[in-house]
Amino acid sequence: MSAPGPLDRWYESAGVRTGVRRMFHEGAEQGLVFFPEALVPHLAHEAVRALPPERRRELTIRHLYQFLIATTHLETRVVNRAAEPIANGRTGLPLTTALRQDAFKVYCDEGYHALYSLDLADQIATVTGIPIPVRDYGGFVEQLAVAAREPLPDQPELAGLLQAVVFETLITAVLNEVPNDTTVVRPVRDLMRDHAKDEGRHHRFFAAFFQELWAGLTPQLRRRAALALPDLIHAALRWDLGPVADSLRLAGLDADTTRAVLADCFAPSTGANRISEISRSTLRLCASVGAFDLPGVREAFAARGLYEVDEGP
Repeated sequence: MSAPGPLDRWYESAGVRTGVRRMFHEGAEQGLVFFPEALVPHLAHEAVRALPPERRRELTIRHLYQFLIATTHLETRVVNRAAEPIANGRTGLPLTTALRQDAFKVYCDEGYHALYSLDLADQIATVTGIPIPVRDYGGFVEQLAVAAREPLPDQPELAGLLQAVVFETLITAVLNEVPNDTTVVRPVRDLMRDHAKDEGRHHRFFAAFFQELWAGLTPQLRRRAALALPDLIHAALRWDLGPVADSLRLAGLDADTTRAVLADCFAPSTGANRISEISRSTLRLCASVGAFDLPGVREAFAARGLYEVDEGP
């Protein structure tokens, strides 16, 4: 008998099957923040610390909006773009029917995650009176695509699959940073917890799929894929600065101060330790298929501040 799969109990446990709608009621959330302040890099900048408390509060709300609405784009335009060919057997790999059905389950989950992320953002905007800025929160999707296309210009399908594997093996660690932070409003914590439960199963699905994908690559493509992974990891964890700049200007900072805050708080070297910690599971997955044994791969990861980790839990 084969080992149970990560989505075997999907009908009984998936959020889209069993979850409840998370509702925001401002009166019950007085004194709490909308996003962990430690995860909003620009809040620590001296120019931002000098703002009135209500402007700083608005910054955390708009940071949450960016996280939630960016999620809708990631789930539907990155993950589901990869889940669909897996589900419909269009990857060129000899996939089992069970794995293809699991890919459809992922597809359903991701649409639901996009729905409830937009729903909560809209609820908060309605209740607080702080509107969601009118802008494209999905501009970073093209940045992700460029990060995938540059090392694999002749392999767009493979690039998309690798992009989804990277994102889905990183996202659970990101989501788990919020639910236990009692300074954050409860509906946000609950939604992140709901999302993390589903993504934990998706992580295991995409890790298993990556093993199948890797086994089907030629030695040459394996090395090219492995060399692409460090940039894909960084691209998946890089904040889109357009919405951040909008938020800072709406808070009252002029253009020069906004540029200074972005340069100080979002420089390429900032957040390196956090990126390294969040990517540990992804690096273990790379190690499990022998990616670090290929020429130049260990050096490529190290150049990005990413180092091979033990394959333990």
